[in-house]
Amino acid sequence: MSTSDTTTDSQNRPPELLKATNVKKHFPLEEGLLDRLFGENRSVRAVDGVDLTVRAGETVGIVGESGSGKSTLGRTVSRLYEPTDGSIVFDNEHIETYSGRQLRPIRRRVQYVFQDPMSALNPRKTVGESVARPLTVHDIASGPEKWERVADLFEEVGLSASQMGAYPHELSGGQRQRVGLCRALVTEPDLVIFDEPVSALDVTLQAQILNLINRLQRDFDLSYLFISHDLNVVRQVCDRIAVMYAGEIVERGPTTDIFENPQHPYTRSLLDAIPQVGSGKRGDSEPLRGEPPSATNPPSGCRFHPRCPEFIDGRCAGEAPSLQSVDGDDSDHEAACHWLDRSAAERASHTPPSRSEREIIQESSSDAD
Repeated sequence: MSTSDTTTDSQNRPPELLKATNVKKHFPLEEGLLDRLFGENRSVRAVDGVDLTVRAGETVGIVGESGSGKSTLGRTVSRLYEPTDGSIVFDNEHIETYSGRQLRPIRRRVQYVFQDPMSALNPRKTVGESVARPLTVHDIASGPEKWERVADLFEEVGLSASQMGAYPHELSGGQRQRVGLCRALVTEPDLVIFDEPVSALDVTLQAQILNLINRLQRDFDLSYLFISHDLNVVRQVCDRIAVMYAGEIVERGPTTDIFENPQHPYTRSLLDAIPQVGSGKRGDSEPLRGEPPSATNPPSGCRFHPRCPEFIDGRCAGEAPSLQSVDGDDSDHEAACHWLDRSAAERASHTPPSRSEREIIQESSSDAD
């Protein structure tokens, strides 16, 4: 691609709606007597230096195992959590230090759909009242206009206006999730963040809700941040995917690139765990073993190296890789892996060290530190 073509592509991209730079969210642990005596302030590094961009009209997926930090990232960039560090820009406005009244207009424009709509809805109020509440809070509508807007949204998501008088426990899981969509849309937001919105539903209902989410995006001109552990789900709805591990993004790029040309061993392991990808099961690498590392004391070097089935050498244990372009300087596909410095042939012929050999390498790296 020529330089002029690259410039044109960059100019034609939709504007950035959300841009997070070096965002961190650390949760301090309660200090014990020894911590106070020795002056140690430990914390859970749930999100530890993440860059993320969501452009107008696109859907960006965040995937990873439980504990990877993906939900914390979603709540931090939406300012449900206060960031420990980093920059969060929404529609050209720095919001990382906003609080109280400053956040009110942001709350209207950035909405959140939670995994469990039952816990997100007030059991003592009808679902219609729960959906209508933001209209009152944000002084958007009142009286008959308010209820007319709610009724229209119920019909829009496949519910009946007559169900506005139902209580959450009287509805099915799929119906409650549709109510959650109504409540997110009622303020006419620009960005909707979905946190595992279909994980509690059966396959048939998942397909229905995902189709509805796609249609609502087109109809209402929305941008989405879609958090899920299920790669098959994000493949259906996302334009780009970011893969998180231990509080960091280890690979990101267009959805097609992530599925057809995964570069990080963790991404490869996630794809290998899917029974079928494309025409069949991948299954050509060692299955992922072990547990994610401690968020209070993550390993040195690459955080994935203690579990990595493609472990190379002491560099993995001693040097943290940075995100690098996979296909050239202008590529949107990036991965944080020392394999990117080496040839595909070397990767294909590589035999990882045995467990005992790996332990020696890891010990040597720790001693060097």
